[in-house]
Amino acid sequence: QVHLVDSGGGLVQAGGSLRLSCIASGRTFSSYVMGWFRQAPGKEREFVVAINRSGGSTYYADSVKGRFTISRDNAKNTVYLQMNSLKPEDTAVYYCAARSQPFRGSYYYSTADFGSWGQGTQVTVSS
Repeated sequence: QVHLVDSGGGLVQAGGSLRLSCIASGRTFSSYVMGWFRQAPGKEREFVVAINRSGGSTYYADSVKGRFTISRDNAKNTVYLQMNSLKPEDTAVYYCAARSQPFRGSYYYSTADFGSWGQGTQVTVSS
């Protein structure tokens, strides 16, 4: 298990940008596949994006493709989510997550595929 702390959420107007960060504890961060999920009020937690251990491969949900960018800095034990062109429907609590199993490529992950979670950070996009 790895301990995750995510941050960077806030209130932004439609069309604006935010960058989320997630810092992991421990010395084995580079051994984890990392992901971001989000949960809007009254809805289930949904997959947003995942990145492999080296940072060289990613997979995005169609709803954010072309607007969001995931990256990681293994030296800083940190994964980032740059969110551009934000829409009101992006409003949700965003959670980073870690997975010890291999990256599955173009695969729409479920919450059961990740074993460690951050506490969540609220993103609100006003119209």
